[in-house]
Amino acid sequence: MSTEEFRLPQSRKANERLHAMIPGGAHTYAKGDDQYPEDLAPVISHGQGAHVWDVDGNRYIEYGSGLRSVSLGHAHPRVLEAVRRELDRGSNFVRPSIVEADAAERFLATVPTAEMVKFAKNGSDATTGAVRLARAVTGRPRVAICGDHPFFSVDDWFIATTPMSAGIPAATTDLTVTFPYGDLAATEELLTRYEGEIACLILEPATTHTEPPPGYLAGLRDLADRHGCVLVFDEMITGLRWSEAGAQGLYGVTPDLSTFGKALGNGFAVSALAGRRDLMERGGLRHSEERVFLLSTTHGAETHSLAAAMAVLTTYAEEGITARLHALGERLAAGVREVAAGMGVGDHVLVRGRASNLVFATLDENRQPSQPYRTLFLRQLLAGGVLAPSFVVSSALDDADIDRTVDVVAQACAVYRKALDAGDPTPWLAGRPVKPVFRPFA
Repeated sequence: MSTEEFRLPQSRKANERLHAMIPGGAHTYAKGDDQYPEDLAPVISHGQGAHVWDVDGNRYIEYGSGLRSVSLGHAHPRVLEAVRRELDRGSNFVRPSIVEADAAERFLATVPTAEMVKFAKNGSDATTGAVRLARAVTGRPRVAICGDHPFFSVDDWFIATTPMSAGIPAATTDLTVTFPYGDLAATEELLTRYEGEIACLILEPATTHTEPPPGYLAGLRDLADRHGCVLVFDEMITGLRWSEAGAQGLYGVTPDLSTFGKALGNGFAVSALAGRRDLMERGGLRHSEERVFLLSTTHGAETHSLAAAMAVLTTYAEEGITARLHALGERLAAGVREVAAGMGVGDHVLVRGRASNLVFATLDENRQPSQPYRTLFLRQLLAGGVLAPSFVVSSALDDADIDRTVDVVAQACAVYRKALDAGDPTPWLAGRPVKPVFRPFA
């Protein structure tokens, strides 16, 4: 279907309903319709495996499912079976369920670098729990975040550093400092400048675009030890996708604390804060130190979500899911690069990142990142039946899905070439360009 013929009238009506009742029209800013071409933001009816259907009846091959959370595909049978077993048994009780013990054992067996774990419902609570714990055990006020990583938490200590910092006092903002990824010297300079003030270093152990430089993570481990701060790995994205034990399992560097989510529940709401026993126990009852209010969530132990997590961990281990994600990503990346080069846009449509976590970049005539060219690219993909804010794969994709995606990308690249030759993508946008998530004004 051509982009001129591609219309989403029912999705457009549904988006109006969403905006009338929900600020931003979505419960996650990254799902907002401002992230898609004007009037071409599909509203989803349902999904199965690697495919989703919108309320207009269109079927798409989907990438980045659930913001990377649905790594096994929608309605995965092993996960649904585990969830169904718990639904008739009750979901929440006045005391811990035995499912909590089972889930903790399964998680710690999968991530052996951790000694204790506490579950929650979202990543922000887990990372904020890690920050609070680090401040408590060190007695220090400042948090050092990796400035090259896009997101850590909805809480003030992180949002204060973004362009959407309205409502956050300057006193809070001043307590968060940043360091660059891959630069040990700059990080050491920061720790020296604020000697005795930084409670923790928090970062994603690997980035969306690049692998950690040789010795980098081990160097951070050494810096944290020498300066007496807590090393926190945010494994929301790298957890399971890099290895079953996360990036820490792949690279062999053990953080003091780490946080997991996204792929952990295959779309069900579950996250985890894990780490050293002596640190984690400060949020428990078996110590004589001042107590830390670590994590206390009414729904953190919801039985069917923990059952989903156990099923996900088992499926990854028994079916080699991480290896499959890498194989699918490698096939997709090779195909996209080949057709982009063939259409003469190989220097403008780029595929980056680890094979299990691919993103794409859209560059303009001067090879600079371009939202208008991203808009053009997304329009062409959508019209071809590919819903892809990224190229992050799920294991439910098959070779035919990858091949179809590559064919659609080839068609998009042909239009991209025309826009580059014209020196202006505007005629192919049919509306405003997509917008960055973090911006001070709507």
